[in-house]
Order: sequence, then structure tokens, then C-alpha cells
Amino acid sequence: MAYQFLATGDDERRVHFATSSTGHLLSEEGYSHGSHSPASSVSSFTSSSAPPRSAFNRRSSGYSVVNSNTPYDSAGRKMGGTMVAGTGLGNKFALPANPQRLGSFAYEGRRQEADDALHNPSAHDDDLNLFSARGLANVGCLLVLCAAILGLFAGYPIFTYFNERNHPAGSANTLANDSGMITSMHGLWSLIDPDTPEDAKKKKAWNGGDDMELIFSDEFNQDGRTFAPGDDKYWTAVDLHYWQTNNLEWYDPSAITTKDGKLVITLSEATPELNHGMNYKGGMMTTWNQFCFTGGMVEASVTLPGANDVVGLWPAIWSMGNLGRAGYGASLEGLWPYSYDSCDVGTAPNQTVNGQPVAATENGDPSVNGILSYLQGQRLSRCTCGGESHPGPKHSDGTYVGRAAPEIDMFEATVEASVGSTDSDALAGLVSQSAQWAPFNQGYIWKNTSDNLKIYDTSISEQNPYIGGKTQQATSALTNTNQDCYELEGGCSSVYGFEYVPGFDNAYITWVTDNKASWTINAAGVGADDSVGISARPVPQEPMYLIMNLGISENFGTPDLTNLKFPAHMSVDWIRVYQRSSDRNVGCNPKDFPTEPYIEKYQEAYSNPNLTTWVDDYKQSWPKNSFLGEC
Repeated sequence: MAYQFLATGDDERRVHFATSSTGHLLSEEGYSHGSHSPASSVSSFTSSSAPPRSAFNRRSSGYSVVNSNTPYDSAGRKMGGTMVAGTGLGNKFALPANPQRLGSFAYEGRRQEADDALHNPSAHDDDLNLFSARGLANVGCLLVLCAAILGLFAGYPIFTYFNERNHPAGSANTLANDSGMITSMHGLWSLIDPDTPEDAKKKKAWNGGDDMELIFSDEFNQDGRTFAPGDDKYWTAVDLHYWQTNNLEWYDPSAITTKDGKLVITLSEATPELNHGMNYKGGMMTTWNQFCFTGGMVEASVTLPGANDVVGLWPAIWSMGNLGRAGYGASLEGLWPYSYDSCDVGTAPNQTVNGQPVAATENGDPSVNGILSYLQGQRLSRCTCGGESHPGPKHSDGTYVGRAAPEIDMFEATVEASVGSTDSDALAGLVSQSAQWAPFNQGYIWKNTSDNLKIYDTSISEQNPYIGGKTQQATSALTNTNQDCYELEGGCSSVYGFEYVPGFDNAYITWVTDNKASWTINAAGVGADDSVGISARPVPQEPMYLIMNLGISENFGTPDLTNLKFPAHMSVDWIRVYQRSSDRNVGCNPKDFPTEPYIEKYQEAYSNPNLTTWVDDYKQSWPKNSFLGEC
């Protein structure tokens, strides 16, 4: 509390000033040694003793100036009359009774307050330093504001442009939800695994020697990864029976994980009652609708499962167009294995109209009396009538671009007689490296001339005698593998791959085995075939996704169940995708071959594996075809 002594002669008074926010005197207390007279001197101190009783706890006559009896009027002039002792301020204190004069006592001699300059117009700051803290703070705030505005209206559009260029919509910046469908998660992750060695980020093309740049990689170095829907940013393991190839296993996400720096897919024996009625459990995972690419090179370092001389396992790494989801039959019907952008009989069911051309009714699949094709026709063809459901886009002539789900296989591993061996009973590990096509050449015989087919080492590679059947045409070669790179042999890893340029003209596919080019097909090899009335088929132009699986099926050789060892494991050390910098095309929904709106429209076909056909199971109509006169 602050007190003041007011003294004149033998009169001394201690006054406690309590003022309101408006400066009105609220309380005072004091004592006198003589007559009252104006104070001639003032001194102040701060007391540590207990403060006087609060003015607000005293009766009103003790603190109210306005209502006191006083001999002075509001102007300070003395009035007539008699002052009642004990009832007025004048009787109690040596202070002017005029409230207008009280301020001189209340504020006289007190210490300076921090905000005095704000109330005194004459006060001013003589410090005119340009670099004061307050000035610098103001300038800093303005700079931050300008930077934010510049970033919003200039930086963000620039960032968006380059982000879309490098990571287009649908280009792996997505996550799978519990149903296996994909929700967009743009820009959260890099396509290139940070564990990829620097010296692996550039490669020379196998065909032509052009520089290739890494655009996607997975090194699988983090142990314990899982791949059930929603678990991984790029890969999703399926949970289904792959009935299309009569597989004997159930594909279960639990069969795939990462261990010791590798992806491991396990094929094991299982109790049918606990495994959907199947005797084996295997694994298949894909980047469908999460990561896709168009053109380039794909390579993987792989240890094949089992032994190199026991038949029955079916390991594979392959790719497919994003409009078809592997294992989901309804999505594939009428799209696999087409790669076609013409409007002719090649789009029709069975590749015929009214039994023509005759060549499509003979020299085909012996199991169906020589009929060439049992396909339902191309569902999303260039012949699709206007107004029908089609993912687009359109050509300049107004016709739709023919769309499909083509397939290129990096490898399917098998065990049979070694290439180049004269002993047909001597079994060895081989890989079949293929592309599947529709519509089909007469008798499935493609133009495998020296201009269109190149085998780099005939001592270990040869054209596959299997060239097709009623549901597919295959261009394929068999190549001996590194016999040590099997799980039950030396356990080493071997590099497999394929490189391709999509389209016509100079398009091609080159395959790689044990880190060496094995064979090449040029686009002219699947050119037009007048005998069956079909046009050229392009090397796949669709955005392609990756698939890795380990299963067992009699379709790929009768399993030697006596000598097969379970569980069997296929291990993948890494997988990498490269493209030429001038031909970068990454994403599952590129503008020239969009897929996203169509997949969203028909989500059930891509999420329900029990729908095996488009019309009968899914209950959707087949788009009308102008070549068949349906428009």
C-alpha cells in the first residue's frame, strides 16, 4: 500500500489514497496534532504493515465525497452555513473538500508509470533508430506475409504441375481399403525405395542401349511387412481361389511377408476345412490400381522355389493392363488378352460373323474341333457404339480407342527337359517368357521371321512349342535358368525382366534371364493377318501393373507330389522399373488410356471375385458393336 505524510507545523496526517479507475478518491485515514491547514510538504513511502481497511468495507459516509457535508461549492468557493462536526471530510481530514482538487494530492509525487507516455501527448520517444526491435519485427511480419501469398499463388501451382508430371493421378499414391478398392493418397510416398543403391538408379536399355532411369523400386529390406488390403502403399495380396487356371491352392494374404531383406511367398499344404476346401495355400500380390507404368523395363532378383528337377510349382512375375484385375473374372471378360485398336471381325465373338472367315473355324484348338477362338469378343472395342459404356478416349474420327487388359509375363518358371539337351528325361529348371494376344492369327502362328524374332543364345533359349489355344495366342520362348538359384539348390538370386516399347512401328518386347537378354519380338510379328481378317495388334499400350505369385496347378505340368517339398518359398530380393526420360509414363489413369472413372463405375466387378462373368454373374449389358450392325 502507498501512504503519504502531509505535514504543516505540528499537524501531521497519514493519508491512504485509493482511487478508482476514473481517479476518484475512495478512502483515506489519518491523525492530527493541531489545526487543519493546507499541506506545505509531501513525502511518501511504502508500508509493509497491514493495509488499512478497504474502502469498500466501510460505511458510505466514510468514503463518499459527493454526499459529504462541505462548506465549499463545486467551484471551490466557501459557502455559508455551519458544518456539522464528524459528518464531513473537512472535519476529518486536512484535504480540500472540492473533488476537483483532490487529484493534485492523489498524484503528486508518485512514481512514473510505464504507460504515462500514452496519456501525455507531449511525451515522445527520441530514439529514431531505423533498426529497432519493433521495426524489424514489423518488417519480418510483412516479409512472411508476402512469402505466404507468393507461395499460394505461384509456388503451389508450380509444385502441383511437377508433382502431377512425376506422379500422375493414380500413380501409386494410393491406398487400398478393406474391400481391396483404392482411395487416393497423392504425394505421400516416393515411388523409389530409399534403400535402392545409387548405382541401380540408371541402366542401359537391353535393346538399343538407351539410358534408362529408375522410376519405381521395392527392395523389401524391412522385415515383417504384410500385404493384406490396406497394409501396403503399393502392393495388395488377394484372398481368393484362382479358378481361371484350375489352381489347387487358395491365395491367402498370410502367405506373403518380408524376411531377411526379401519378399517371401510361401506355398504350403493346408487343412481343407480351414482353407476354403483347398489342399494348398499360396500367395499372389499385385500393384493393381496402385502402381502402373506404360513402357520401360522391369527387373527382379529372384530365388525360385523348390528344386530345379521336381515338377509342379508355378512361380511367376508378370503384368496386366489395369482395366482387368487378375483373379476377378467379371472384370477380365472381353478384355483379356486383347491388345487391339481396330474395328473389324477381330472384335467379334469367336472372331467370326456368320461363320466367316472360314480360317477362324479350322486349324484352331483341337479340344473344340479346330475352332480358333472361344472368346466373347472385345468388350471395349473401337467398334463400340456411341452412347455405350466405354472408358474412352476417342480418336479424331469419333471412334473409341480400343481398350483391353493385355498381358506380358516376366517369367513363369517350370521344370522340364533342358533346352539343348539330347536327353529328354534329364529335367532342369526353365522359364517361359511370353506375351498373350487377341485376336488370334490363323492357327496361332505369328510372323516369327528373323526380322521379328531374335533369340540371343540358342544354346539356352528356344521358341516355346506352345503357341496358343481357344482363349489366347502366345508368343513365347523357353530359357534355361541358373540352376543354382533355387531354394533347395545353391539358394542364389537371378535377375529376370522384360523391356518394351508400346504401340506399332518400332515397338518391341525383350526378355531377360539371369541378367542377360534372352529373346525379342518386334511389333511386326503380330501384324495384320488377312486370312482371318484381323489388323495389327499393338505391343500393349495400356497402363500395366505388376503381379507376383506362387501356386500349383495341373495346367502347368502334372505336379510330382511324391517329391515336392512343402512348404516351398519364392524369394524376391528386389523389383525395379525403369523408363527412358523422354518416354516417362507412370500412373494407372493416364489421360490417353484412362481407367479410374470406369473402375469406379463398375466397382463390384473389381472387388468381388465371385463374379466370374460380365453378363451372367454381374448382370451388366455388353456394349453394342457397330461392326455387327448393333448401333
